[in-house]
Amino acid sequence: MTLDAIDFRDPDLYAKGFPHELFARLRREDPLHWSPEAGGRGFWCVTKYDDVVAVSKNPHVFSSARALGGHRIFDENEVGIAGLGAEKTEAPFISMDPPEHNRYRRMLSPSFGPSQLALLAPMIRERVSALLDRLGDRRECEFVTEVAAELPIQVLAELLGIPQSDRLKLFDWSNALIAEDDPELRKSPEQLASDMGEMTEYAAHLWDQRVAHPGKDLISALATSRVDGEAMTKEQYLGTFILIIVGGNETTRNSISGGVLALSDFPDQRRRLLDDPSLVETAANEIVRWVCPIMHMRRTAAVDTELRGKPVRKGDKLILWYASANRDEDAFAAADRFDVGRDGPQQLGFGIGQHFCLGARLALLQLRSFFSEFLRRYPEAHVTSPPRLVRSNFVHGFKDLSVRLR
Repeated sequence: MTLDAIDFRDPDLYAKGFPHELFARLRREDPLHWSPEAGGRGFWCVTKYDDVVAVSKNPHVFSSARALGGHRIFDENEVGIAGLGAEKTEAPFISMDPPEHNRYRRMLSPSFGPSQLALLAPMIRERVSALLDRLGDRRECEFVTEVAAELPIQVLAELLGIPQSDRLKLFDWSNALIAEDDPELRKSPEQLASDMGEMTEYAAHLWDQRVAHPGKDLISALATSRVDGEAMTKEQYLGTFILIIVGGNETTRNSISGGVLALSDFPDQRRRLLDDPSLVETAANEIVRWVCPIMHMRRTAAVDTELRGKPVRKGDKLILWYASANRDEDAFAAADRFDVGRDGPQQLGFGIGQHFCLGARLALLQLRSFFSEFLRRYPEAHVTSPPRLVRSNFVHGFKDLSVRLR
């Protein structure tokens, strides 16, 4: 099949996992490939590591702004978030360019700094231990629901300063926002609109509480922060809240699930990590490189430009395939091998440049805490059947994963 005949937007192309062989072919034959789009204007597939980095670090030419389409393949300025309509939601700062993006980032960044993470570390270790205690002496478990989904959503509830009993609301809203192409998870437009209304009302109530009685949680920090004398508005906060619950949940949940699968598929690397627990530092980053829970992000050309000698016109969409760049043979030695001690360039699972994931250090802290304790308790844990994945061209998401613990 010719590359021109492949619909790179089709979620079914990713139904059994990211098609690495196909994208290796793209990198060899046409690393900046124009993909036609049924009912759309088409887009460039950016597949090489150096090109993804170059585009990501030039926001004045390659924009994330909602006004030009935002950060997804579909146009956010037309359909908004999860197809709700652009007028329904305020743009999150992931769909902004400098200098607006920088102001939002400065409001959030203190909550994810090293000193704050040091305070969170004991709580995360306690939650990991409690989760694994619940497994008791069982031989098997459905890992995604019972373990991987629980840790990040519990940590997120702590970060937001909300009752743990409300965490399942965050989980459900997060799934609704990213599962627009999965018939098992997709809700009717009416139910989705109802859920988003409930989420907005919940978030607004938290904001009003924190404005009146600020505490030490993330929402209080947003409600009281000032950058250059400017405060975040309630409307801007609502867009940020959506980003926090999706970003704080999906990346870590799927990295934990995919990490267990990788250690099962590469038992030599599991043994290496067991023999040298200090490798958990590099292993956490390697898990994110290998799994790449967010498969792509989008930019839009703000001006006529050129990339790889090809003319890129103003308004052209560029899809940055992180999952391809993370397996680029020219960037990573033995790129198709999972290596817990990998010493190489920065993996792109968290993005790079202007939009590098603000919660990356928190995600890595959770991964390190989890795998240190999980392998100590279950050194022979392995996956017993192929995982079921979310039908999506955006999120490498796990629905379920059968794991034999002992």
